[in-house]
Amino acid sequence: MMSKKTLLVIALGTAIIVAALVWAFSPRPVNVEVAEVTRGLFEQTIDDDGKTRVRERYVVSAPLAGRLQRLTLKAGDVVERDAVVALLRPVAPPLIDAREERELESQVSMARAGLARAATAVERARIALAQARADAQRTKKLAAEGFVSSTQLERDELNVALSTREVAAAEFERQAAEHQLALARAALTRSRQGWQEGRGEQFEIRSPVAGRVLRVAQESEAVVKFADTLLEIGDPSDLEVVVDVLSGDALQIAAGQAARLERQGVTAPLEGRVRKVEPSAFTKISALGVEEQRVNVVIDIVSPRAQWQNLGDAYRIDARIVVHKTDDAVQAPVAALFRDGARWAVFVADGNIARKRIIESSRRNAQMALVEKGLAAGDRVIAYPGDAVRDGGKIVYRNLK
Repeated sequence: MMSKKTLLVIALGTAIIVAALVWAFSPRPVNVEVAEVTRGLFEQTIDDDGKTRVRERYVVSAPLAGRLQRLTLKAGDVVERDAVVALLRPVAPPLIDAREERELESQVSMARAGLARAATAVERARIALAQARADAQRTKKLAAEGFVSSTQLERDELNVALSTREVAAAEFERQAAEHQLALARAALTRSRQGWQEGRGEQFEIRSPVAGRVLRVAQESEAVVKFADTLLEIGDPSDLEVVVDVLSGDALQIAAGQAARLERQGVTAPLEGRVRKVEPSAFTKISALGVEEQRVNVVIDIVSPRAQWQNLGDAYRIDARIVVHKTDDAVQAPVAALFRDGARWAVFVADGNIARKRIIESSRRNAQMALVEKGLAAGDRVIAYPGDAVRDGGKIVYRNLK
């Protein structure tokens, strides 16, 4: 029979072993990163890259077949309206046939129709400008009396500025159409004179608008065909931004939405506003080799010209289009959200214990999620929760953001 001392030693040893096993197999606190739920401005954006584009560019093309004299103009050169930009010597009369005459007659008809469309566009733009000015004047009076917000007034004044640019663009198109019609008529007349009189004098090709040479397509002397592109002319200070987005994202974008335009190497973004979403999509191969349906979104730059005077044609731009905005919103880091079946959930840090909580969230941007229900400002949630984090489990804060 064992003595009391022996029994005491055995009991003590057993207790130590049990305690060691309990300690070894008990769950350890998990190191976690926590972030605070905040309240404030929330913006949902669609982010994609695009490029600048001269808003109105005119392609100067050969009005008839002939030998083009060497062009003296270079990209960047300033040209005045109606200045001679190229000299063309029509081909010898025996090479001119009835087919080319029909083409020239068709060109005259197309130019005449283009002028009619341009004139209609000018009238429509002027009516829109008059309406925008009337709306802005009315809003200004209501804002002075406190019936509408200053934001609405700013929006209407911006609409006036954009409508003014639309009128200028329509006038540009009308002037170009007038010039195109005159050029087509002159080409037809010269062509007929060549057949009748055998003359092949030089034909002067003039600029339809004032601007800068954007691109020279044919620098050297060469034989060109009817309608061959010779050069492009436009105003590089009148830029727009074209961003191609996924067709699914395009469903959320509408004219008038704000945009932020960021440039590499420049910290301050430019302000922009969506002018239109093009109605037709196109197929584009992604960097991963996947076919995507993309849609072009055209954005006007509304920041002062002095802030983007160094921008040129076809420069890269990173665009953020604001499709939703809430001024006073509860928001949590996207990194804290995870799916719990069909619902969204987070782990809330309750002291040193993780508590799973179901939330409602319908909108997210790259960093934050808008929370309609389930969280309050000041709550701390676990970011990037791993499999080791569980409801009711112990946690240790690695940081506090």
